Amino acid sequence: MSLQQGDKAPAFNLPTDGAGTCALADLAGNALVLYFYPRDDTPGCTTEAQGFRDAMSAFEKCGAAVVGVSKDTVKKHDRFKAKHDLNFTLISDEDGALCEKYGVWVEKNLYGRKYMGIERSTFLIDSEGKISEIWRKVRVKGHVDAVLAAAQNL
Repeated sequence: MSLQQGDKAPAFNLPTDGAGTCALADLAGNALVLYFYPRDDTPGCTTEAQGFRDAMSAFEKCGAAVVGVSKDTVKKHDRFKAKHDLNFTLISDEDGALCEKYGVWVEKNLYGRKYMGIERSTFLIDSEGKISEIWRKVRVKGHVDAVLAAAQNL
């Protein structure tokens, strides 16, 4: 069963860039943009991250934190964050448990080759920990603007 709007967001407590940790409970009381992306430093993932970076002050103004999630290591996240001057937290979900909880670890098909990977997805979680909006199979262009508009309406 996949998550739906109105569901309680699955809890997590995972390592982040900068040798930190991030738990859903630590972010309670504020809106959260939790976005899942396939890999650090690939074209689409970089463009998406830069979009969130550039809109960060607008997200902060409406009380929303932004957190990115991939299966990359903390070390890779540190390099990615430094290279692109990212101003938000990146969670390392190396074992894929968080991806599984949010239903974003899916079978993909590229030129007839099937493999498992992260489906680019974003979850807007309200201040009470409920999922307010879900975007799956995200197309990067215009996505950050759509998420920001939804966050401003919470």
